[in-house]
Amino acid sequence: MSSETANADIASMSFEQALKELEDIVNSLEQGNVPLEASISHYERGELLREHCQKLLGAAEAKVEKIRLTADGKPAGTEPLDPQ
Repeated sequence: MSSETANADIASMSFEQALKELEDIVNSLEQGNVPLEASISHYERGELLREHCQKLLGAAEAKVEKIRLTADGKPAGTEPLDPQ
């Protein structure tokens, strides 16, 4: 099985699922008791999980809106958090 096939499930993961697996990978690599080949595979999958999490966070940030207030402090609508 190619690594592309083995990592195909990442695209369908929620942020929480991907982050949990990434944390598990980091913990196993930090312990140092994983064989070299497995460490390389874990690292590659971890990098894909990190990219996926970053993509999902970016999408969430794009949806966040900032509430605009009138001079007297009442809500007047919303605008993008970081207008470009």
